[in-house]
Amino acid sequence: MLVEVGGQIGLLFLSALLFALSHPSLVFDWGFFPLAYVAFVPVFIVVHRSSWHGTVLYGLLYGFISYTTHNYWLLNFHPLSIFIVPVIYAVYFAVVFPLLKAADTLFPRYGFLVQLTIWLAYEYLRTRGFLGYAYGISGYSQYLVTPLVRLSALTGVWGVSLLVVFPSAFLGNALKNGVAEFGDFVRSRRFVLLGYAVLFLCAVVYGVVSRVDYRDSRMWRVALVQQNVDPWEGGVAAYRESLDILVRQSKLAVEEGPEIVIWSETSFVPSINYHTRYRTDPRSYALVRELVDFLAAQDVPYVVGNSDGRMVRNVDGSLERADYNAAILYADGTVVDTYRKIHLVPFTEHFPYRRAFPWLYRLLVENETTFWEAGEEYTVFEATGVRFSTPICFEDTFGYLSRGFVREGAEVIVNLTNDSWAHSVAAAMQHMAMAVFRATENGRSVVRSTNGGMTAIIDPNGRIIELFPPFVEGYLIGDVPVYTDRQTLYTRWGDWFAWLSIAAAVALLLLGVGRTLVSRGSDAAHHAR
Repeated sequence: MLVEVGGQIGLLFLSALLFALSHPSLVFDWGFFPLAYVAFVPVFIVVHRSSWHGTVLYGLLYGFISYTTHNYWLLNFHPLSIFIVPVIYAVYFAVVFPLLKAADTLFPRYGFLVQLTIWLAYEYLRTRGFLGYAYGISGYSQYLVTPLVRLSALTGVWGVSLLVVFPSAFLGNALKNGVAEFGDFVRSRRFVLLGYAVLFLCAVVYGVVSRVDYRDSRMWRVALVQQNVDPWEGGVAAYRESLDILVRQSKLAVEEGPEIVIWSETSFVPSINYHTRYRTDPRSYALVRELVDFLAAQDVPYVVGNSDGRMVRNVDGSLERADYNAAILYADGTVVDTYRKIHLVPFTEHFPYRRAFPWLYRLLVENETTFWEAGEEYTVFEATGVRFSTPICFEDTFGYLSRGFVREGAEVIVNLTNDSWAHSVAAAMQHMAMAVFRATENGRSVVRSTNGGMTAIIDPNGRIIELFPPFVEGYLIGDVPVYTDRQTLYTRWGDWFAWLSIAAAVALLLLGVGRTLVSRGSDAAHHAR
């Protein structure tokens, strides 16, 4: 018994390791994408060999170790993050594993196909709602395989996930009863395997032939400033250091003739709006005044990441300060428009359950959590003849937001990010990998201006055409293709493939349960006679 349990646990640790290594990690900065195709083989073996209550326990274990391994860098983000995220995924997999077991039990011959739909449904549903979190989605591991990435123009990342997870589901089921039955399993299901091969080939061919030609498109020359200082660490002294670097690097950048200069998320922390209006902190106001004077003297527009603080009236009539994580467009010394972050990071930027869980809220506050208010408007800026939108940091990990900006008229997606807190190249690379899909999903260029990495320009084909070294001070000058000739199916229909997977998973499980109940009823009637 102990040997069996130890073997199951060993398989789960192996799967967690393969999963982590397939994405950017401590071992491979760029990730090792082929591992993604077999990463979950041990999971499907364990699900088959476990009892029903065992699947719950193994799911708890797998969810915890897989996300502790994959997102180890969260330890540097917030003291509670490295605990909260793995616990959430432990709970998720405690539900997913029994569902995979149900598919294996209800459909002895083709249960792996049902398991595939369940896995895709899980990957999408985990990105929804307050706890929405996209790191670790299987398809993102393929961000360097541009022909596959372009499939997302039709299906979003979910179609790529299908191609990635299928081999694990198939091989895991082929090996679930041991190596001896592997050959018979493959032979008896060779037509399914052939169908997958054809589907994979079609996806690659589509990726090749759908490549857009943007040589005749307008090129937008941008300067992306990477100050490599986390302005949140150190108070006013850190604000001063960050501003000095931003000004110095921007002055150097404008000598190369950019049309616009873009700074990173909260590159300047003191709220320009709040301190200009109220001046309650003389040192912060002095920094704000210095920044505003600098921007007024510039001949090109600037995008500045800043805390947009303002006084708002509560229901009781009292005034209270509210802060938004914002991107501000400056041109000719004035504020042209402001975007306020819509999708906030759960727990560490936003916690709407203060009354329901006061102890957790207190714990977050005691650990110096900065809470923001959520914005509501899909802002589209316009500067130098280019319409662009600025999802902030975490927001470019979700397809629906960039899709929303494009549908509102954005021609380029400009992401402002501060990942310097992680002190991890893997964390920055994992984040950039998801941004690649935002480009191909919508057929638009993506620009990333980051504090410490990865500052990059991604073309509409999902190719990283410019990349600045991580965790160094400097700036990146690059030409961004402003391509708008094609609207993708994903831009029109959104996550239709994910919802189709959810519907298929639910329908097939219900069919399996119904078929089993009818069969048992028939057997009972037969025995009664």
